[in-house]
Amino acid sequence: MDQSPGLEPSQEPKDAYEHGHGPYQPHEPGYGLDQPGYSPYEDQIPDPQAQMLAIKNAKAYLLKTSTRSGLNLYDHFANVLTKILDEQPANTVDIIEDISKDVKWAQFRKKMDTLRDEHLILPTFEAAEKCKALFVKEVGEEHEELDEEIGQPSLPNVMETAFYFEQAGIGLDKDESYYIFLSLKNLINIQPIQTCRFWGKILGLEMNYIIAEVQLHEGEGGEEEETGEEEEETVAEGEKEMGEAEEEGEEKEKEAEPPKSTYKPPPEIPKEENGTGTNKYIYFVCNEPGKPWVKLPPVTPAQIVCARKIKKFFTGRLDAPVVSFPPFPGNEANYLRAQIARISAGTHVSPTGFYQFANEDEEEEEEGDAYEENPEFEPPPVIEMVESLATWAHHVKGILKQGRCVWINPSQKSEENEEEEEVEEEEEKEEEGEEQQEERGLPLLTLISEDEGMKNIPAWTAQASTNLIPQYSVAILQSNRWPGAYAFACGRKFDNIYFGWGHKYSPESHTPALPPPAQAEYPSGPGTTETVDPTVEEEIAFRVAQEEALAGEEEEEEEEEVEDD
Repeated sequence: MDQSPGLEPSQEPKDAYEHGHGPYQPHEPGYGLDQPGYSPYEDQIPDPQAQMLAIKNAKAYLLKTSTRSGLNLYDHFANVLTKILDEQPANTVDIIEDISKDVKWAQFRKKMDTLRDEHLILPTFEAAEKCKALFVKEVGEEHEELDEEIGQPSLPNVMETAFYFEQAGIGLDKDESYYIFLSLKNLINIQPIQTCRFWGKILGLEMNYIIAEVQLHEGEGGEEEETGEEEEETVAEGEKEMGEAEEEGEEKEKEAEPPKSTYKPPPEIPKEENGTGTNKYIYFVCNEPGKPWVKLPPVTPAQIVCARKIKKFFTGRLDAPVVSFPPFPGNEANYLRAQIARISAGTHVSPTGFYQFANEDEEEEEEGDAYEENPEFEPPPVIEMVESLATWAHHVKGILKQGRCVWINPSQKSEENEEEEEVEEEEEKEEEGEEQQEERGLPLLTLISEDEGMKNIPAWTAQASTNLIPQYSVAILQSNRWPGAYAFACGRKFDNIYFGWGHKYSPESHTPALPPPAQAEYPSGPGTTETVDPTVEEEIAFRVAQEEALAGEEEEEEEEEVEDD
């Protein structure tokens, strides 16, 4: 009798079918060929043709191809057995699943097409491409470096400043600091810069601003402003001429002129000149190291006054509009410049005695802003600078309510217009009753201990970088009025820096300015009150009166003619 494959001679096929391990389904031919009760004779030999049919059906079932992977079970079993017999691993029954997975992975094929694959660009690669230009050294830079070594270098040591601020956990990471260092080097190579300093970083919603504070060589940077002023003057003159021509044309066309407004806007406060006050320094900004530097325009008093009344987040785009109330006179570049001026005036400090006035006469004059380094300065110990705020002083003049560092009378006119406008000025003074009072701010090099606090919060907080090794600690000064403004001092070295959103701290939530009150109604009178329409009877009576008057005039004329004859 034929024996089934995989069964021992003593074991009959019927035992396998009883345990449910047969290769057939009930509806397939060959099912139950050797089961008891299939034929009246249990010991009868099964039909070989039926057994072969059952084997063919089983093999056909194993050769069915999967719709997901494209493989079939028959080939997979053959490959698995071949791998087992070739490698002959130990404890094969325990790792049969892993062997099956390895066989499937070996037959995996990636779908290929005729289109070229588009490789993804990693963010790190994009950042490296942007900073790649920072590491390229030009041919003529070696000679420039030799010249700078002879004279005073204009490139600041950003890494040294970052090291001191890092002692207190302040600043950027080393990679970004070095990128900024190289970016400032490129700025100095492009612009005629005399002094340069890394001012800080202002955060934005979309992009950030990296800010450089520079001073140009004498005679540089004034041409653009002069051309801008000349263009403004020419435009204003052209508008005046056009307005006069239109007024003459209207006078000819209309006999009765409409009433003119008597409102006169307040005089415009002029901005401070370059190198003085709020425009003492020029600022360049960029969004990331490696991108081109953009020069910010000079700040005007109107922009500073309006910036004090609003609070807006920066977007990172210099041409973005500033939507606020009261309306800001400019775009985000002007608003950024105004905030830089405010932060510099309130947070730039130095150890007391490090600077002194250039001239002795300027000590008495509050308008003097020229100072120089004191060669006889002896730095106080760090412990003293931490415990006493009298060891720190402002070396940038404060901004007045007018929006300038030096007060100016806006009502002053030129000598040519004085005689013509004397009468108008007298009338204005009579209406106002009081003249504008001159503003006086704190003088230069004022101690920060005189700064006013905010309710129960002091204006400044001083601390040492470490208490474990005090002899090597650094004095750190933090501004509570402008969060993000810091200063350090270690011996004769000090610096100021800012990292923040560019907003001033306020104990209470920001409340926008209210709109002005509604304009009062015009006074009612005979000249402005509309007359009542007459009734029909009144119109008839008016016509009769007119006819009678005409008739009386005609009679008088006839009588005069008769008398003349």
